[in-house]
Amino acid sequence: MLVSLFIALALEPAVNKLVARGRGRRSSTGLLLLGLVVILFTFVGAVGTIVGQQMADVLSNSEQYVNDTVKILNDTFGSQIDAASVNERISDPKGPVQKFIDSQQDKAFNLSVQALGALFQMFTVLLFSYYLVADGPKLRRSICSRLRPDKQRQVLNAWELAITKTGGYLYSRALLAVISSFFHWIAFQAIGIPAPIAMALWVGFVSQFLPVIGTYIAGVLPLVLTFVESPVKALVVVGFIAVYQQLENYLFAPKVTARTLELHPALAFGGALVGGAVLGPVGAILALPAVAMGQALTSSWGTRHEVIDDPLTYLQAAKPPRAKRGSRKKPSA
Repeated sequence: MLVSLFIALALEPAVNKLVARGRGRRSSTGLLLLGLVVILFTFVGAVGTIVGQQMADVLSNSEQYVNDTVKILNDTFGSQIDAASVNERISDPKGPVQKFIDSQQDKAFNLSVQALGALFQMFTVLLFSYYLVADGPKLRRSICSRLRPDKQRQVLNAWELAITKTGGYLYSRALLAVISSFFHWIAFQAIGIPAPIAMALWVGFVSQFLPVIGTYIAGVLPLVLTFVESPVKALVVVGFIAVYQQLENYLFAPKVTARTLELHPALAFGGALVGGAVLGPVGAILALPAVAMGQALTSSWGTRHEVIDDPLTYLQAAKPPRAKRGSRKKPSA
């Protein structure tokens, strides 16, 4: 229900715009949810296919990859690793690598059952989300019918603020994810890493919807896939991701989030920790709109007063822009 509530709050503005253009509320809700499912399955399928192909390639050509990696280590660090002995230990049926592979095969059935359970939960969440959005006006009328008129206005204002801030924050994150994916696709295509489009989408969306550490988690997958082929390209990938993150922080993000709610990094990180502890990875992602909504409701609550002058409340004034050379006005005669 909690996940469905946040999905409903995020979809409400888009549904209201479609309804204002003459479409039915139920059909508009179903169309948006269907689009969300298609995007999600396309994203997961593309990334999963690429990872599976790379793993199969590594397993089928493990000897060559080991030889190349050992050569790089020996040339770089002056070590004396024997590639033949490493390959022999990997192919040994009683060795640790083969034992690990055999142990993972036993977990295939349990993984399939968990995947089916997650799929059932997802459709349950989408069903609740559909009714929360499609029957939103009826639900709000039912709640307001038990309250005094002044209380009704407070509830509706809080609800509208939650819809605006939650939807606005998620839409701004989605826009930043699209921008990030576009620039990473250009860079990955130029570098020549495997599946540049899928890797760009992975980096773009994971880096935006996981606070603080999302960029580092997102960069691991393209780094590993590229390192298998060329360690030099892997270093270039790391360098580009780091440079783009700085450009986004100082150039793209302030403009995109100017009309939405910008979260303080400490609030985002703390909320993700709490959400992850309560609901796991899903809770870490939902913590962002939850904290955004809470910050918006808190900022709009109560009466604000003028702050007294005190050293503890002093804010340093911004430095005035420096005058360009040769731009000083000549004194008048």
